[in-house]
Amino acid sequence: MSQEKLAKEIVELVGGEKNVESLVHCATRLRFVLKDDAKADKAKLEKTEGIIAVKENGGQFQVVVGNKVPEVYSAIGQISNILDDSSDKEKPRKAAKGLGGIIDIISSIFAPLLGVMAGAGILKGLLLIASNIGWLETTETTYTILYAAADSLFYFLPLLLAVTTARKFQGNMFVAMTIAGALIYPSIVTLKSEGTPTDFFGIPVILMNYSSTVIPIILAVIVMSKLEKFFNKTLHDSVKNFVTPLFLLVIMVPLTLLVFGPFGVYVGNGIAAGLVAAFGFSPLLAGAVMGASWQLLVIFGIHWGLIPVFINNVAVYGQDGVKPAATASIFAQTGAAFGVMLKTKNKKLKTLAGSSTLTALFGITEPAIYGVTLPLKRPFIAGVIGGAVGGAIIGQAGTLAFASGAPGLLTLPIFYGPGGQGFPGLILGIVVSFVVSAVLTYIMGFKDPVEEETKSESTTSAQQSVRATNASDENVFSPIEGTIVELSEVPDPAFASGAMGKGIAIEPTVGRVVAPFDGTVTVAFKKKHALAVVSDTGAEILVHVGVDTVKLDGQHFVSHIKEGDRVQAGDLLLEFDIAQIKAAGYHTVTPIIVTNSANYEEVIPQATGQVHSQELLLKLSSGNDQEQK
Repeated sequence: MSQEKLAKEIVELVGGEKNVESLVHCATRLRFVLKDDAKADKAKLEKTEGIIAVKENGGQFQVVVGNKVPEVYSAIGQISNILDDSSDKEKPRKAAKGLGGIIDIISSIFAPLLGVMAGAGILKGLLLIASNIGWLETTETTYTILYAAADSLFYFLPLLLAVTTARKFQGNMFVAMTIAGALIYPSIVTLKSEGTPTDFFGIPVILMNYSSTVIPIILAVIVMSKLEKFFNKTLHDSVKNFVTPLFLLVIMVPLTLLVFGPFGVYVGNGIAAGLVAAFGFSPLLAGAVMGASWQLLVIFGIHWGLIPVFINNVAVYGQDGVKPAATASIFAQTGAAFGVMLKTKNKKLKTLAGSSTLTALFGITEPAIYGVTLPLKRPFIAGVIGGAVGGAIIGQAGTLAFASGAPGLLTLPIFYGPGGQGFPGLILGIVVSFVVSAVLTYIMGFKDPVEEETKSESTTSAQQSVRATNASDENVFSPIEGTIVELSEVPDPAFASGAMGKGIAIEPTVGRVVAPFDGTVTVAFKKKHALAVVSDTGAEILVHVGVDTVKLDGQHFVSHIKEGDRVQAGDLLLEFDIAQIKAAGYHTVTPIIVTNSANYEEVIPQATGQVHSQELLLKLSSGNDQEQK
């Protein structure tokens, strides 16, 4: 499948362009923030050729596509306005809270930088090796030029973080960059280096070295974005375009130097010191824990909380002793995928495991994890064990990282420091983690998928016939009283296009949703705007009250059900206030979708005009009667 075609399918299946609040990508994932997650068809995405997995973590809807993610991301930009910062976007959904919100913020800020950060880290590591073994002298101008190319990203990191943070919080990127530039402005750097007593209108300023720092600029831009919105609402349109930036610069640069800068540096140093102390107390145990848990943290998106710590350690201390142990986890899952390739008799799985092993060697583990080890369970467990063993070896060896970059074969030079101390321990650790995981996977085994190619055509045909005869006709009774509307007329492309499934829509006149048949509640959304019920014979119905009503965050809705409840036709499931929803600016037209439409030969509307609740609305025909005749 071409990247353009894949991009089109992804955009359609996440609910269309209008459902996308923002999109960034990391090494293997498209990271969407959607306005309404209910509009995304996760099941169809997971079955789409070219997509490895679909995950929902930290307030993001993540589509894993592997190494081709830059091309797919670019294709999405060509076929839509999703990547256009100047596009007129609708009001974004409410931000995630708690740990999920923090992870969302960190990943959105750092994900766009990971590619160039890895490339710069590799170059920096190669220069360390070249200087240590005498190939290049640090006094040579060749070394100076190459080192500038490798180190400029890290030195000017506050400028880059100002851009990504401003994008995340919808602030002015150029004002944010100007604030970051002030932190590393030559005269400010000179005041710090010379120890000159500094004050701002008599208030003492504690100067810090802000090159390569992370937390100060992020805090500053978050506050700046809030102030910017306030000034833009307060000031007259004729002056706000230049007065707002003036106020932001006058307020934020001194405030950052007085408060956010020192606070951010102290917090970052405190976290780094805590992790360094843990490895100092028991490097073997700390390394084992990191080696075992890193891929688990990646699966849940929690690893983003540690990435700023790794960067801060390198910036402050010139080295990091925490990250090397995580490398064992990478090679452990690589070994587990290799073990699957050796043991499986399934040709398709063998090919997938082989290609996943190759990409994982270079630090891209998502295809191996989501496509091979995690679905088979035991290989993933073997990888966790192997990672613990390798991490313990690396931790005990005292291996250090001297630059940033995703762990993998190409980035091994970032762990080679003066005299190569700890580097042999790293090599031993990753080899042991790979071998242990591969051997354990082979010994422990796994449930090998049946090889489809060995089945005869007659067997396959018989299985399909059995599936067809298991389907049953179904009558769906109207869950809402109101006026029938063609599904194609719903002002939302995800529903109108039929991407979510076939069905019909109703403009409600009474704010009540009742059960359309006897069955079980399978989904009861926390925002209360939608629900799904499956009948006793397998028909799956989604009732989505209104368009974009997820943004109401549950206001004007009263739910009477929870997931797993048994219901009978006509039971009250949900109440909603039509007038209040319309007053808030939202459509109340309600799509009623058969989400498993593919299981039926026909989905036939049975009502026109006005319809009362519990009148026959849809007839689902499996076509079995005709086949049996």
